[in-house]
Amino acid sequence: MELFLFEKENVGKQMHKFMTELFPICRSITGNGVRETLKKIQTYLPLKITEVPSGTKAFDWIIPKEWNIKSAYVIDPKGNKIIDFKNSNLHVVSYSIPIHKKISLSELKPHIHTLPDMPKSIPYLTSYYNEDWGFCMKHEDFIELEEGEYEIMIDSSLENGSLTYAEFFKKGELDDEFLISCYICHPSMCNDNLSGVVLATFLATYLKDVNTRYSYRILFIPETIGAITWLSKNEQELYKIKHGLVATCLGDSGSITYKKTREGDNEIDKIAKYVLENSKQDYSIIDFFPNGSDERQFCSPGFNLPCGSLVRSIPGSGKFPEYHTSEDNLDFVKAENLADTFSKYYEIIYISENNVKYFNLNPKCEPQLGKRGLYRNLGSQKHSEEKDLAIFWILNQSDGKNSLLDIAIKSKLDFHLIKEVADNLIKHNLLKHIK
Repeated sequence: MELFLFEKENVGKQMHKFMTELFPICRSITGNGVRETLKKIQTYLPLKITEVPSGTKAFDWIIPKEWNIKSAYVIDPKGNKIIDFKNSNLHVVSYSIPIHKKISLSELKPHIHTLPDMPKSIPYLTSYYNEDWGFCMKHEDFIELEEGEYEIMIDSSLENGSLTYAEFFKKGELDDEFLISCYICHPSMCNDNLSGVVLATFLATYLKDVNTRYSYRILFIPETIGAITWLSKNEQELYKIKHGLVATCLGDSGSITYKKTREGDNEIDKIAKYVLENSKQDYSIIDFFPNGSDERQFCSPGFNLPCGSLVRSIPGSGKFPEYHTSEDNLDFVKAENLADTFSKYYEIIYISENNVKYFNLNPKCEPQLGKRGLYRNLGSQKHSEEKDLAIFWILNQSDGKNSLLDIAIKSKLDFHLIKEVADNLIKHNLLKHIK
């Protein structure tokens, strides 16, 4: 893989700027908000967009009807508009059916959802597979509601349409694929999961212009039903996936967490562990568990794909109370956190691209390095000492069994140095790449 260049601070600002552009769009698992989002991503990337009709079977699931919404409000007995979809699309439970009538407060209350423990926040709720309607509001406003007649209106549609998803694909030297998946169904929430959308978009913009060993497939899908649908339509091609990451919750200030694949010992697990251990930052590595995001679909026993998930704060861990609330906003996600996560994804990709195995072409004792101009005087600069050491480690361990990452881990030398030295040994006909 050619080393693509990016300025860390700049890429963080660019991602946050794109997030600001996507934030107001009302997205759900289907509908025009998804299409509008994909159209904006297309200004950066070529995408293959797929529409799957409502009623289509996807394993044990059925593609639901398509939902779209234009406006919604609640007017109190004094004529005040106390809820307005125009102010926040979280005010309406996603997939609410259309309704327009006047009702009493006692009739309205069961359809209003709040967070008593977070009285200044609006919750995010959905009703995808149960035809119902509802509103969400701040609890501090809810407790001030007075008795009387309320006018409620939700101008939405729920009818046969389609589920929309998109793929970016970049062909590499190999048919083997590196899969990165993010979800595009959440409205006006930045960490969960516009952070995944913008990071995946910008990774793809860099990858599309460099030569790569692996082919890259980046999915922009609605969570759960989108992953299930994509898997059902691509079942015969899944054997190509050698590495995978689910990109979500990438812009908060928490330390990086890597959730392992179902097997826990795939190459992507080893690479992620190495990157985090060498980041000189706090991190966590946790075992796979069968809930969370779309890794639970990719890692289901019928597929058992080598897909992990690299996140910052995991929802439900107690470190992300803003999860599924209006607090997960543009102020909560920071450009510098997006940039830091981007650099971790880049490093994982870089190592996976270059983690190959070699044969030592002079395996009987050490080759004469001096006559090749490879041996440096010990006792010179530290970097030169490390290069000398790297030569010995690479030649000793290149028996066709150890990858460059294995050698970096055993030697405790930096992977980039190991790669640089290995390239030089190839030029001097001392190593042969195993295809």
